[in-house]
Amino acid sequence: MIGVFRTWRLKQLLQPIIFGVLIGSLWCLGTATATADITQATFAGGCFWCMEHPFDQLEGVAATTSGYMGGTVVDPSYRQVSSGTTGHAEVVQIEYDPATVSYETLLETFWRNVDPLDAQGQFCDKGSQYRSIVFYHSDTQRQLAESSKQTVETLFQQPVATDILPAAAFYPAEDYHQNYYQTHPARYRLYRFGCGRDQRLAELWGTSPE
Repeated sequence: MIGVFRTWRLKQLLQPIIFGVLIGSLWCLGTATATADITQATFAGGCFWCMEHPFDQLEGVAATTSGYMGGTVVDPSYRQVSSGTTGHAEVVQIEYDPATVSYETLLETFWRNVDPLDAQGQFCDKGSQYRSIVFYHSDTQRQLAESSKQTVETLFQQPVATDILPAAAFYPAEDYHQNYYQTHPARYRLYRFGCGRDQRLAELWGTSPE
């Protein structure tokens, strides 16, 4: 009886430990699965202030971050990038769940928020730092981007200036640039109007996203 009691007591003591390990394992598995579901997409469409809002509105987009990509300077500042000497473009990097929003939907949103015919920049902002680019993170993204570019060229019946390039090192922009449309709504809208962005988008696509 003493041996049986000891065995029963040992099981009682071990149950909370086993249960805790099991719960911890399931939590880690769930976290890993959730993390695995999140995918990145990166687009350059002129001023990054204006590229966050359209993607933030999409269900399935977890986060958008303004930043810089495609240049040669490590961790550049806004002042450096805006000079047009670093090779970077202003971009928005998107974290999204492909089970909820497809990359094709992201591409459609991108095209309708840029002037794909402008090889000098975007709207009132000119220079290589404002050029339009699809930075692909996988071969699947590359294929879909190239296909969508061909569709846009057919739509306008002229060459599209937007580049399709492999994703490079991404450097987040300074904090005051993040979510600018939310933190400085009046200045943001004044900039959009003054830059002629909405007017040109309406001319190209029939309506302005804003």
